[in-house]
Amino acid sequence: MSLRVFILAGEPSGDRLGGALMAGLKQLEPSVRFDGIGGALMAEQGLVSRFPMDELSVMGLAEVLPKYRHLKRRIRETAEAVLETKPDVLITIDSPDFSLRVARLVKEQSDIRTVHYVAPSVWAWRPKRAAKMAEVIDHVLALLPFEPPYMEAAGMDCDFVGHPVVAEPRATEAEIAAFREAFALSDAPFVLALPGSRRSEVSRLAPEFGGALAGFSIAHPQYRIVVPAAAPVAPLVREALRGWPEGTVLVDPGLFDPSTAKAHKRAAFAGAELALAASGTVSLELAASATPMVVAYKFQWLTWQIMKRMALIDTVTLVNLVSDTRVVPECLGPDCTPQAIAAELEKLAAEPHAQREAMALTMERLGLGGEAPGLRAARAVLERLPVK
Repeated sequence: MSLRVFILAGEPSGDRLGGALMAGLKQLEPSVRFDGIGGALMAEQGLVSRFPMDELSVMGLAEVLPKYRHLKRRIRETAEAVLETKPDVLITIDSPDFSLRVARLVKEQSDIRTVHYVAPSVWAWRPKRAAKMAEVIDHVLALLPFEPPYMEAAGMDCDFVGHPVVAEPRATEAEIAAFREAFALSDAPFVLALPGSRRSEVSRLAPEFGGALAGFSIAHPQYRIVVPAAAPVAPLVREALRGWPEGTVLVDPGLFDPSTAKAHKRAAFAGAELALAASGTVSLELAASATPMVVAYKFQWLTWQIMKRMALIDTVTLVNLVSDTRVVPECLGPDCTPQAIAAELEKLAAEPHAQREAMALTMERLGLGGEAPGLRAARAVLERLPVK
């Protein structure tokens, strides 16, 4: 009898993880059959999504409230589909507000094994989430090497399967040369500016980043500024750059075919001398390209006050956490000012190589050079399945 997997993802990052996991399962168990919800990459692996994944790609209270009833109905419908089809395993990928609610409804009425891909960051804040998750999840697939003990302590199986950043293609010299030519950069050194992928982030960070880079450019006129925008916020970024230093280059992925857009992004990351980035997984993308960085983030006042009181860690940058160093400087909250950021950029320009060892160690610890994360995840799922 073939393995039956019900798998669901709620946003593009989950679709990427799901597609790689499905490919791994097909490699190890060719007769596997899939059902569930996913996007284009999961469809490439044979999933016929029960409804469009983008119905679930909603973030923020103001965005969720108008769609609350619809999302609640989709949660119920999905759980009913799982119970009806009785798969060997239910795999939920990230999107905990949707995924864990589905898993709870399934567990209330069955003993179907549940696997959740991407551990909650209980090491950073709200540690009780692990215990709550353990009520409905049997097995966790973790992206970060230090996460399994937290999940296991709460009563779940947990395997570190590697971070997807280690499987991403690296820019070639030809791609970097083509990128420089396409954006008239010649052989000038350039600094990347990455003010986030959400509208709220860009609105808060672009003025601070622009001010910092204006000051940096006065002291270092040889540097160009390159801003690879995320597609959903590219128009907003274009508007925000009006007050930035003259000659700033916007890389808008919407102006190119998908393959060229990805190549330009790879080349921008690999070709930069320095980077100024919003806090988030982008620090790992920069580390993969060995690009030294300053991380900055400006929070709403109330969010910052809550975070200060609840945080369990002294850094938000994954490179610092995974390498167990503090080499990547951070300008967070009230320290996210043009003056403070410019000062850190100045220090980084003077000593850009100090972060390289920590970045290489980060990539090694995330699984670079080993089995692809999707295949490792598939193997972990299969090895933990109960013997029939």
